[in-house]
Amino acid sequence: MDKDRVEGKAKDVAGRVERQVGEWTGDKEAQVKGAAKQVEGKVQNAFGKAKDAVKKPNTNNQADQDQVAKDEAERRRDRAANE
Repeated sequence: MDKDRVEGKAKDVAGRVERQVGEWTGDKEAQVKGAAKQVEGKVQNAFGKAKDAVKKPNTNNQADQDQVAKDEAERRRDRAANE
């Protein structure tokens, strides 16, 4: 898990708490700051998810590579049997 995901989630939760406290106390400034922090956290979390997705190997590509390797092994066996 990318550190941006962890930090983003932490900012999201902290912003949610700050916004909620602002709502309970009637503090508009705290509500706005909390909402902004929430958005910042959600964006950072999404960025971390995107980085994680890029790091993961493409399973379809791996399956294609496995098939190519199997086909090559078959060709070698066929050539060896024909010699």
